[in-house]
Amino acid sequence: QVQLVESGGGLVQAGGSLRLSCAASGGTFTNYAMAWFRQAPGKEREIIAAVAWTGLSTYYTDSVKGRFTISRDNTKNTMYLQMNSLQPVDTAVYYCAARFAFPTNRAYTSGYDKWGQGTQVTVSS
Repeated sequence: QVQLVESGGGLVQAGGSLRLSCAASGGTFTNYAMAWFRQAPGKEREIIAAVAWTGLSTYYTDSVKGRFTISRDNTKNTMYLQMNSLQPVDTAVYYCAARFAFPTNRAYTSGYDKWGQGTQVTVSS
């Protein structure tokens, strides 16, 4: 059973950057497709990016395309989210998630059943 721990959140000014990390343990990392979700106050949790277990297939929701980059390092059992040009609307708790996927090379957008505890990202104007 994989366990997930996010890090890298914080307070940043509009236009700034942050890199989130999600460290996985307790399972075979390459068995899992991974994703980043976020939940803003008063809103539902939404998927913003996903990556296949190979790292070769990715998905982005429209609002973050061109600003955020999802990646993974399977040698370090870690997934990343590079966030550039941050705006106040990006303020949310960011969660990493995993779902069993091997051998399918697909950036799934649903079916995630393992979650980290979340990390707060706050963007000031």
